[in-house]
Amino acid sequence: MNPRIRIEKEEILSDNWYVLKKMTFRYQRGDGTWETQVREAYDRGNGAAILLYDAKRGTVVLTRQFRMPTYMNGNASGMLIEACAGLLDGQNPDDCIRREAEEETGYRVTNVRKLREAYMSPGSVTEILHLYAAEYDPQMRTGGGGGLEEEQEHIEVLELPFARALAMVDSGEIRDAKTIMLLQQAQLEGLLTPPARRRLQILVAGPYRSGTGDDPERIEANLRAMNETALRVYELGHLPVLGEWLALPLLETAGSRHMGDEVWERMFHPSAIRLISCCDGVLRIGGPSAGADEMVRAAEAAGKRVYRSIGELPELQ
Repeated sequence: MNPRIRIEKEEILSDNWYVLKKMTFRYQRGDGTWETQVREAYDRGNGAAILLYDAKRGTVVLTRQFRMPTYMNGNASGMLIEACAGLLDGQNPDDCIRREAEEETGYRVTNVRKLREAYMSPGSVTEILHLYAAEYDPQMRTGGGGGLEEEQEHIEVLELPFARALAMVDSGEIRDAKTIMLLQQAQLEGLLTPPARRRLQILVAGPYRSGTGDDPERIEANLRAMNETALRVYELGHLPVLGEWLALPLLETAGSRHMGDEVWERMFHPSAIRLISCCDGVLRIGGPSAGADEMVRAAEAAGKRVYRSIGELPELQ
């Protein structure tokens, strides 16, 4: 807790829909003196929003619905174009956004990737919004979407070219903050740049110790196989990386004396898992390996693509 804040009084002004509170508190100024402040805060819980995108077709899925607060403040029609979103209502953010995506858009997505979380209106609203992106394709559609009738949701589903959506931000047709943030993040990350035209960073994952009985020659053979695959990835025009390239020098510097010691267990696989967040995908090669399989699961959980053969990687022209 912040020692410069002392809550003196908390009053509920309204709990008709969500909770509006009046907070009276003491605030310590920079010069050390204290002053009394009064603020109102609206607590509607936390939420999640997602941008559905199809990189192959260059499209995104958005929604359009009536929003009374915008109608009260300059939006003549009250209709707003938005990314799919909803309140958590006790769910974890990942499960919530999968549910909302299917309810509102009709697409059942599984590999959702969290981009970040943000306070959307910190001067008056407590809500933290968890922002996601996920790939979709027409085969994922399970229904028409549109929201829930019992919640009086009347949501129109829009599939738009990504370039058109960006132009609508510039023209003012899209004025919803979370949607602007998600579209601009997609542009920054190149999510809708066709893979055939985009250089990828690929983590090569295969057996290292697995199946070797810790025989140095067999371990060296496994490492050589991954290095040779990395060279082929490079020759396709991409940037390969191995967890071993990062982990082995770090282990030596950190004082690891042998495979499996405390330093090894603390750093070897975790360093590769950290790399996944910096990569576009994982290329799984070779035979059985618990560590490589862990990297695959981590990549899938992060919404990254998993390649099962080097032939699946696009060749840059």
